[in-house]
Amino acid sequence: MERVGSEAAAVTADRLAQRLEAEVTIAAPDAIGHRVVHGMQHSQPERVSPSLLTELRSITSFDPEHLPREIELIEAMQRHYPDVPQVACFDTAFHRGMPAEATLLPIPRRYAGKGVQRYGFHGLSYTFLMQELARLGDRAASRGRVILAHLGSGASLAAVLNGHCVDTSMGFTPAAGLVMGTRSGDLDPGLVSFLMLTESMNASQFQAMVNKESGLLGLSETSADVRDLLERETTDARAREAIAIFCYQAKKWIGAYTAALGGLDTLVFAGGIGENAAAVRRRICDGLECLGIELDDPLNDRHAACISTGRVAVRVIRTDEETVIAKLTAQCLML
Repeated sequence: MERVGSEAAAVTADRLAQRLEAEVTIAAPDAIGHRVVHGMQHSQPERVSPSLLTELRSITSFDPEHLPREIELIEAMQRHYPDVPQVACFDTAFHRGMPAEATLLPIPRRYAGKGVQRYGFHGLSYTFLMQELARLGDRAASRGRVILAHLGSGASLAAVLNGHCVDTSMGFTPAAGLVMGTRSGDLDPGLVSFLMLTESMNASQFQAMVNKESGLLGLSETSADVRDLLERETTDARAREAIAIFCYQAKKWIGAYTAALGGLDTLVFAGGIGENAAAVRRRICDGLECLGIELDDPLNDRHAACISTGRVAVRVIRTDEETVIAKLTAQCLML
């Protein structure tokens, strides 16, 4: 189902139930799996229960952009299918083993006790990408140094060493890290007080700005979609600058994570931009020959599975979070 992000959760649930009921071969689902963006300390999928819903409601301030709607959708599906088990699959779980130097924030320690730390997101996508690397026989999936770049409307990178995530660009919320479609990515924290003092901006207004009005949209003032910006860049300086900033920041993260990993064996591009924008991949990798990253332009233009000629394997993998959710749900319920 496409373009359901702006409609009410109950409407989405109604549409989905109607689609299922229209299928002659499907009487009702055996189970329902949900992507839950913020999972706090959860490291495994968990069957939805009243206590889990209570916990998720208590942390909506950690992720006000996603959690309230996700909870609404769970409750709406409960009304449609009261006897069908539901499972929450957490986007943060992939990053749960990161070391303290990657998770602790440099603010007073008392906030760490309240759950304020770097969590990381896009974990379901990263889980699929690592599984796919293993299926492809890439040794780095289990014994090597991998950077995963999930580049889409939401964008992040993760550094994986010997199969375990050691760092990731998103932080306490999904608004951190790389510039995204409408999210700002990392900002100087002094900007908060500056905007409060000069524009009387309150917390909700700042939240709306950094999540819905910034990123590629804010820079270009025309679109959050890389496809639109690439079409306009020859005639629109702001579109050109937006693309340049996106590629520049991604390049910097790759360099930083190569240093954190002590080298690099495999770089993976995924997500709507990473999978489909050959020009963006080329610009990100341009100048990274010093790290062993060299692209084959014809292969890159064809979106080939492997697009590199250098020492580092550069792969394009179409991510599949839905398959991961389905498998985790089945495993959790032993279906």
